[in-house]
Amino acid sequence: MTSFVPPVAPRRRTAVAVLLCAGLTAALTACGSEDPDKGTNGVGRLSAAEIEKRAQKAADSADAVRLAGTLVSKGGTYKIDMRLKEDGGTGSLTSKNSTFELLRIGDEVYLKADSGFWSHDEKGSTDSKGDAGAAAGDKLQNKYVKVPQGDPTYKQLRGFTDMKTLLDGMLTLHGKVNKGDHGKVGSVRTVQILGGKGEGGALDVSLKGTPYPLRFARGGGGGILTLADWGLDFELKAPAKGDTVDYGQQLPKSTS
Repeated sequence: MTSFVPPVAPRRRTAVAVLLCAGLTAALTACGSEDPDKGTNGVGRLSAAEIEKRAQKAADSADAVRLAGTLVSKGGTYKIDMRLKEDGGTGSLTSKNSTFELLRIGDEVYLKADSGFWSHDEKGSTDSKGDAGAAAGDKLQNKYVKVPQGDPTYKQLRGFTDMKTLLDGMLTLHGKVNKGDHGKVGSVRTVQILGGKGEGGALDVSLKGTPYPLRFARGGGGGILTLADWGLDFELKAPAKGDTVDYGQQLPKSTS
């Protein structure tokens, strides 16, 4: 004898199908179209050109910044760590052979390095010139040497302590600017803009608060720089007289 199976009421069957479809649609919507710019400053919704413009404006209006990272050139790889503001800057630069500190207050630039920085000549010789360099190194090591404004290196060293000069010279995207992916620098959400042809560099811009540049990969493998402490003031203090050497009109030659 065949058992009787009561039919499912058409109305109930339709209701179940509707609920299943509605739930599936909601899940797919939640997973597939989450807004990456939700809760941000909205910069990520703009075009690449507009993001670049906003980031540049933010950088230009800031009173201070810390710039750190690597610079790669034909001469080698250099590490830089500088705190910069309108009237000066302080920090260090490191090459393969040496590290030196820079301090600028207004127009006065100071250089501090160990004896090796001052005593090495171009060929590492030990002739009379090398002996003179060694003597200078002993005198100047770990002292703040005031860089004469007439010295050939003054303009170059000052440039490393000049906020506008350094940012304008390093944070430059080349070619047509394109929009990249969303990401993070540290814990801060960012949007990336890219220079053209893969060699134009990449700039990560903050999606939190003011759209400051937070990281810059220089084009052509020229190094990666991070930018932090935007607008955070710091003290610039002249070194004590006992720690300072005024070498006259020109610094001793050093190629370290």
